[in-house]
Formats: sequence, structure tokens, C-alpha cells
Amino acid sequence: MTLSPQTTQAIRNAADSHGGAKAAMLEALKLVQAAEGYVSDAHLAEAAAKLGVSTAEIDSLATFYSHIFRSPVGETVILLCDGLSCYLCGGDAVRDAVMQKLGIGFGETTPDGKFTLINVCCIGGCDVAPAALVGPDRKLVGPLSADDLTQLIGGGR
Repeated sequence: MTLSPQTTQAIRNAADSHGGAKAAMLEALKLVQAAEGYVSDAHLAEAAAKLGVSTAEIDSLATFYSHIFRSPVGETVILLCDGLSCYLCGGDAVRDAVMQKLGIGFGETTPDGKFTLINVCCIGGCDVAPAALVGPDRKLVGPLSADDLTQLIGGGR
């Protein structure tokens, strides 16, 4: 499956507006993900070709950023912080409770496709630790507790 003409044009426009192909690689990945839901190997290679960069260059960027998904994700992505502030404020208990409640580990998606859980080094929410970014708009939620996960998963589970 190839990228749509709209996504292809948006990648070309990004190269023009960002000052060149290398400067536009992250924007191209975001565009592909917005259109496809994640960045597959095929789409990554296609974006690289459109920018005139190597697949290895753009893949190294894609795998560096926790907000770029290299495999399909659930309807709601939970980016759970495992930074020091979150850890010191009980993040390990929140992590364990989320994993138990959803029945998945980091990098996994629930069988119904509703949730994907991803750990990230820091989300910059130290003032509301332990914290997470949730959903397509990456809403910051916290402070979280192991006893009340409704901010993360609602009342549905």
C-alpha cells in the first residue's frame, strides 16, 4: 500500500518549508502517522524516497521518538512516564495497576484494540507525577494513583 497523493504532497511541502529533506524527516513521519495510524516499514521507505534520504536515516529518527509508532496501536495510546519524579511519587504502583487492569505490558495492545501502553523516559509532567499522556491529543493526566485509573482508562474496564 502506498501513501496517498495528499500525504506525498504534504511531505514534499514539509521539505520545502523546513529547509530541506533532513530537516523535514520528523515532520514526514508525523504526516505518515497521521494518515495511516502508524509508520509501517513500507511507508517509512516511501517517505525516505520522497525526501531523498536513506531508509536508515529516517528509521533511526523514527525509533528514537516514543511518539512515532512503528507498529499498529490501539484506539487510545497511554504514554506512561517512568521518569525519576514519577517513580519517586509512586509510578511503579501505577504501572503495575495499569498492566494488571489492562492485561498487557509495555509495547502491547489490548486484544480488543482499545489501549496500547508505552513507557516513556519523561513527559515533563513532574508537577503532577506520576503522570501520563493519553489519547490522540496526548492529554497530560496526573497525579495518577494505583487505586483510581479512570483518568487513563475511563470506567470501561
